[in-house]
Amino acid sequence: MQLFFTPEIQPHHPTFMLSEEESKHAIRVLRLTQGEKIHLVDGRGGLYETEIIDAHPKRTTLRVLSVQEDFGKLSYEIHLAVAPTKNIDRIEWFLEKATEVGLTSYTPIICEHSERKEVKVERLEKVAIAAMKQSLKAYLPTVKPAITFNKFIQEAVKDKVISKGIAHCVDSEKKYISTSFSPKGKYLILIGPEGDFSEKEISQAIEAGFVPLSLGEARLRTETAALTSVIEVSLLNR
Repeated sequence: MQLFFTPEIQPHHPTFMLSEEESKHAIRVLRLTQGEKIHLVDGRGGLYETEIIDAHPKRTTLRVLSVQEDFGKLSYEIHLAVAPTKNIDRIEWFLEKATEVGLTSYTPIICEHSERKEVKVERLEKVAIAAMKQSLKAYLPTVKPAITFNKFIQEAVKDKVISKGIAHCVDSEKKYISTSFSPKGKYLILIGPEGDFSEKEISQAIEAGFVPLSLGEARLRTETAALTSVIEVSLLNR
């Protein structure tokens, strides 16, 4: 099934026109013609089966045949707040794989030991879109602007119903995700930079209600720890 990302489409639309970029891809690259069927996703859970009624390389027009809402909807929500790595390719790798597994949103957090202070949201959004289409999903993870650790914790304190955890490397009492969280919940997990969270940041998070989490005995790189968290939450909800 070939998916096209069309965030502008709505369930009530009887017809829809692809953007020039998507039209070119459909007609010039894939060589699709009038009468052929393609599927669209809106990133909000909508899966649309459509038929090409005008195969124009700049403005392909489609007839909407059917709409399936909440396609592939997960029984849980997971928000990962991860310190961006010095090499942004590693965070892009994490975001791609996490989107395939099941991720609701990602926030880059700038910590005391962070090597990278800036993140281009637009670039990460393109990675998430490509991964959503490749894995045949209809939900696009939200990529939020980078924020300092302190500001993020201040915002997280306001949410009283979410299950919150912080994975760190300091030798202390920790719990596993499988024993800390319940299925079908809303989860927020913090993953620090290569130099780990500072002790001050760890204390601040715990005071804000975050449970110290263990991801196993091995010392994991930032992007590996982040993906491991997403996978463990997915398995918890299987």
